[in-house]
Amino acid sequence: MTEELVVDARVAEPFPSPEEYRAAVEDVRSAAALYYGGTELAMDDAVYDALMARVAATEAATPSWKAEESPTEVVAAGGGVVGDVVHSTPMLSLDNVFDEETLRRWAARLDRLLGRPAVGYTVEPKIDGLAIAARYVDGSLVQVATRGDGRAGEDVTGQARRAAGLPERLTEPVTLEIRGEVFMTDADFEVANGMRTGAGEPAFAHPRSAAAGTLRAQDRTYDAPLSFLAYAVHGLGDGAHSAEMAAVERLGIATTAGSPAGMPVCATVDEVLEAVHALNAKRGVLGFGIDGAVIKADQPADRAAAGFSSRAPRWGIAYKFPADTRTTKLLRIEVQIGRTGVITPVAVLEPVQISGVIVTSATLHNFDDLVRRNVWPGDTVFVRRAGDVIPEVTGAKLDERPADAAPFEPPVRCPRCDGEIDRSQKRWRCTRGRACGAHESLAYYAARHSMDIEGLGGKLIDMLVAAGLVTDPADLYDLDVPTVTKLERMGEVSATKLVTAIQASKEQPLARVLTGLGVRMTGRSMSRRLARHFGTMRALLDASVEDLQQVEGVGPERAVMIAAELVEIAPVIAKLVERGVNMTEPDIAGPAGPAGPGAPPTDGADRPDLPLRKPDGTPMTVVVTGAVPGLTRDEGNEAVERLGGKSSGSVSKRTDLVVVGAGAGSKAEKAEQLGIRIMPADEFAALLTAHTP
Repeated sequence: MTEELVVDARVAEPFPSPEEYRAAVEDVRSAAALYYGGTELAMDDAVYDALMARVAATEAATPSWKAEESPTEVVAAGGGVVGDVVHSTPMLSLDNVFDEETLRRWAARLDRLLGRPAVGYTVEPKIDGLAIAARYVDGSLVQVATRGDGRAGEDVTGQARRAAGLPERLTEPVTLEIRGEVFMTDADFEVANGMRTGAGEPAFAHPRSAAAGTLRAQDRTYDAPLSFLAYAVHGLGDGAHSAEMAAVERLGIATTAGSPAGMPVCATVDEVLEAVHALNAKRGVLGFGIDGAVIKADQPADRAAAGFSSRAPRWGIAYKFPADTRTTKLLRIEVQIGRTGVITPVAVLEPVQISGVIVTSATLHNFDDLVRRNVWPGDTVFVRRAGDVIPEVTGAKLDERPADAAPFEPPVRCPRCDGEIDRSQKRWRCTRGRACGAHESLAYYAARHSMDIEGLGGKLIDMLVAAGLVTDPADLYDLDVPTVTKLERMGEVSATKLVTAIQASKEQPLARVLTGLGVRMTGRSMSRRLARHFGTMRALLDASVEDLQQVEGVGPERAVMIAAELVEIAPVIAKLVERGVNMTEPDIAGPAGPAGPGAPPTDGADRPDLPLRKPDGTPMTVVVTGAVPGLTRDEGNEAVERLGGKSSGSVSKRTDLVVVGAGAGSKAEKAEQLGIRIMPADEFAALLTAHTP
């Protein structure tokens, strides 16, 4: 091991043979090629770092085995995608340390090189993005290139121009080169995935690969958002790094110093460690992914004296944070069947806390991936939250596998309907498609809280599905009396009542339709909010992920899921429209009538005449407790929202009104104690009648 590569090889075990060493070198280089190429992640950072440490330890123990293109010497492990844009100076990577002791040893070595203590350090976030060099001439952005192999990279000027924080023109007509990271913030990633799934493509697996892929994309039909933060500049003179970054920010470029992570300047290594630990503590609330801290000598004289190795500056180091990956026991593997018949393995786990969230289940993606990851029931497994959102199992601790463990046996036939399975794609599907889950979807659609189709019970649904008459909710509207009377125990009177009830359900408001369709991440209350906000199904289907987040209670994760679900059920919605099912929320349209297909999205804020609106147009928070004449509990909550309010299930100081009916209990008492306005249920019912068209 050369002294230049500061990894803790003392605790890493050298490989016992040159063959294993060379195989590890190839694994590292292949993983680096994928990482820097931005296609996917072949291994977790922790696994990559551990493998690099063993490679370095092997080279230290047996120098004669060292490969000519060793990843300990070559920038980016030789994995960068090389282009034809030659960098003005090499874009070197940083060496890594993983603990306090190794960081102190790096700082002591820097002091020895200088012959005195370094005059200050900066501490910046190590952003999990794609390094680029951006050239400005007379204040105008003229070219952006990726790191590539450190010496030359790809020209990505066109795509990089869209990155927030990398302006087309600077505030002054200067000529310089900016270096930094193009990445996706947490919000960027959710929006990008909404665009991607909305375009019929699979979701991005990771923010870094999403950013790298987007930066290189030439022919996508959507423009996924990107962000940029600068961490270095060439051409501004020769000042302290902290001063140069302040100057860059004044030119209009976003910097790591100006980000929520900040860039403290520290006088001692003890202060550096405090800053590193503070950054690690707040990494989950920064709004973007980081995997460590970068420590640099602040003064140009110190940098010049320390110099460079063949692959990294001696005046800078990356302190890698441990990945937020936890271990827990895989209790069993269950199989889920989606609405369209997609069959997915799911891990059921002993509860484990990851990034502040208790996780009890995690995705295993698909059956091929399950085999590749070599995960068995009973294993101790590694679990992380992909993009800090979706829990996933990344692998197993094979040395702890129980002696009686056995691999999971994938289903031979569909576990839900016993139909055949199509295994031609990575995502297995039941060959019956939507018909596989027809009973569940139809029962939910017909339920009282959804479309309220009286007489359409479980046994009748089974007969309709078995006869091949119905596979999705839209098929219900094709039924006629002669067809239904052919079913067992269905006379003409019963058939007529059923068909009449089905046809009558066409007039239900949009909120009921959304509820009946069972869009994941929504329920009755959320369906009402979506319907009230957008007014029409057309407006909802056209909404972007950003538009969806304007609805109360819809965050980035939920918005992406709703957008993806709407794409999936769009064919069923189209069939419902063809059959005349109402797709508007009529009560928010105002005196002119229901919102039409081209109506702009609205949540009723433009209706100050609604009785449950405050003077500023915002909805009153209303709690309904006890019985309201002529209304069920759900209908009472719907009525609150039709009158412009926001329904709530609990009374607090933020409650504006409590509707009290027969059988009201503690909520009415609490309202009196807090001095909240109380409205009798019969008065509320009269108010609803007066404002119902």
